[in-house]
Amino acid sequence: MKKINVAAYHPIVDIQENVVFANNGNVVICYSGNLPEIYSLSEKDFEDIHGAWFQAIKSLPTGCVVHKQDVYLKRSFTSENLPNKTFLEKATHTHFKGREYMEHTCYLFFILTKNKALNNAKYINPFKKVTKTIIPEIDDTIHSFIGAVSDSVSFINNSRKMEFTALDSKEIQSLTNGYFNGFNEGFDTDIILEKKELNIGENYFDVLSINSELCFGENVQSSKTNEHFTSDDFVFHQGFIDGLGLTLNENHIVNQIIYLDDKQKWRKILDKKIEELNKSSNFGSQNKVVLKKIQYIQDQINSDDNARVIRGHLNIIYWDKEVKNLEKISSKIKTEFKDLDIIPYYPRGEERKNYILNSYCCFSSNFSNDDLYVTDLKHALCLLVNNTNYKSDATGVIFNDREHNIPVLKDVWDDKKKRIKARNFAIFAPTGEGKSFLANNILRQYFESGVRLVIIDLGGSYTKFAKLYPEQYTVLRYESGKNLGINPFYISDLKDLTPERLEDLSVFLFELFASDLKVTKAQSVSVKKILRYYYRQIKTDHSLSSFYDFIETNQDSLLKKLKIHSDYFNITNFLHIMSEYVGDGLYSFLFEVCEDQTYKIEDKRLIVFELDEVKDNKEILSVMLKLIKSAIQRTIWKNRAEKGIILFDEFAKQLKFENVLESVEFYYQAIRKQNGAIGIILQSINQLPNNSTSASILENTQVIYSLHNEKGYDELQKRLNLSSHDLNQLKSIKNNLSGPRKYTEMFIKIGKESNIFRLEVPKKVYAAYLTDGAENEEIMKLYEKHQNMEKAITEYTS
Repeated sequence: MKKINVAAYHPIVDIQENVVFANNGNVVICYSGNLPEIYSLSEKDFEDIHGAWFQAIKSLPTGCVVHKQDVYLKRSFTSENLPNKTFLEKATHTHFKGREYMEHTCYLFFILTKNKALNNAKYINPFKKVTKTIIPEIDDTIHSFIGAVSDSVSFINNSRKMEFTALDSKEIQSLTNGYFNGFNEGFDTDIILEKKELNIGENYFDVLSINSELCFGENVQSSKTNEHFTSDDFVFHQGFIDGLGLTLNENHIVNQIIYLDDKQKWRKILDKKIEELNKSSNFGSQNKVVLKKIQYIQDQINSDDNARVIRGHLNIIYWDKEVKNLEKISSKIKTEFKDLDIIPYYPRGEERKNYILNSYCCFSSNFSNDDLYVTDLKHALCLLVNNTNYKSDATGVIFNDREHNIPVLKDVWDDKKKRIKARNFAIFAPTGEGKSFLANNILRQYFESGVRLVIIDLGGSYTKFAKLYPEQYTVLRYESGKNLGINPFYISDLKDLTPERLEDLSVFLFELFASDLKVTKAQSVSVKKILRYYYRQIKTDHSLSSFYDFIETNQDSLLKKLKIHSDYFNITNFLHIMSEYVGDGLYSFLFEVCEDQTYKIEDKRLIVFELDEVKDNKEILSVMLKLIKSAIQRTIWKNRAEKGIILFDEFAKQLKFENVLESVEFYYQAIRKQNGAIGIILQSINQLPNNSTSASILENTQVIYSLHNEKGYDELQKRLNLSSHDLNQLKSIKNNLSGPRKYTEMFIKIGKESNIFRLEVPKKVYAAYLTDGAENEEIMKLYEKHQNMEKAITEYTS
């Protein structure tokens, strides 16, 4: 047969849910697989996955065929899932559109064969004309098989590393059409079978396989060293045949087919083979090699009660539009096999046609003994690809994958709390590694997706990015001797005096006058009583100074009138400590304002507090953080349905003072009640004191970003309880700041999931995130000229 028209010889008689009834009498149960991300697995993970596969497959009935098929197709990135409304979103959308990457789809098929003995002839034409049989009934044998397969798949899914879901009839038809249409798109075609080459439409096909025990070297294992990322001080692992997966970067399919045979039958066959080879081993060194390998297999089977003898077949089908490119692809595959100490078989003519056609799931029971290696199931399962592309979430922040630099959306907010219970985040990186650049990238995307931002900044890193949204931002800058215009006591109406507001105000007062004491319930009730009384008596111009004067004036009768015991509120102590913040007190300027200015920030979605001038004064910084908190509570946190983020940049400078750390911890406690997150940026985790307050902050921080650090990551691992693979991932970080595709790499851990991501941005986005240097100055000059940041960036980058 020189030409096959699949429509005339369709392989499928019927599909019921995910069960296919093939025209050759086989019953095939079909699944698609969701595998872990490439580079995310440790050596132990690979062992665990291997163990899960073994436990899942070993008990399947004799005569069953398991076929795992991994399809890799060259694709162009469409950008259709990326946002495309704002200036920077449009730049990102355009920059990545059309970028080439590999699309990977994993399938898993379980075949109940009509020929239970699996003793096929050398060549079987899968398309020979068969009489249209009546669609088979699902009998007891098929029911039992479906039950066994379902148990198998449940076991794999319970490993929590992989998930296999049933294919529906549309997906099965699409897979069938794609396979026999040679993955040509936009037209249907025939299969042309020639002696020299096999082509389907525009694509020319070829195949390399492992079809005998002689192909294997000394040993196989569940994982091997990844030479690209491994260094002198750490070993990075990859799956044993991962080099034939995503990283091959060619159109290809990896087929791993396992025939589950009768253990006793194969014991006898192996005994017979050994006997024959013993007689002939003196006639050539090749016979000795074969004898040694077969004896090794027999020893494995005899020594392990769990051993399951299988016959297996592995092939890689690859294709290209140019015949001449097949040789280049073949050479790449052979190199990968050589690294694994495996010698592949290269079929030609009839054999090649047989391998390609019978690697379709309905026909994968058609291989003969000559096409199959004999081994133990554990050995064969080392030849599975167990990872896939980086996975994009439905929404999130755009980073880039490590394989193709294509955008990946990562949901670091996690509305449904599937991965994390607290969405607070921390960024760790030494000076010059791009902390502010990364923070700009995360915050900008949050902001453009509707999240409100409050940035408490000691370095001036966010003003430029804010200027892209002229109507939506405000910068409140502290200047020496002046206040921020925040009056925590201000109310526009008595209705504003809610229990929550009184609670917040009492906490604010305790932070000021009793920051080193543990506040009792009795003390808290006392202050709230006094506050309520104050607001009833004093109708206007509420402020700290007014509240102080009210207590001073009424100090003789106040406690008695409100039935408060003097142990619960020490008026003398209060007046003494608070005198520093009123009248001619040292820090009275911080509270001088009567009218509250926080209305200025009420309708702003991006608020930057620049406290650069205050960073060396413990008392002022501490009060500033309390005032900012009071403003946030009254404006941003008023609407609990609204998402909000508070970022502490240059956090280490704020942490020099103990009461500042405690003040920040209040934010962490308060954020739990809100739909919000807190971010901190540190050069090193050692800048967080090793105490219970810091431990509480770290415990409530479940999204971790770390950039390159040449001093190492041991402290980070210790304080954050990172796994050894997390540490290996961190050590494997490499930046590329030259050439056409510049990027930095970073470690991101979301709950228990971790991987290395890249950050590559288009020129306009890069210009928006720059925070210092000559380039930044040039952009700021253009901004002064145009008073429009978009114009300035566009002119700079054009």
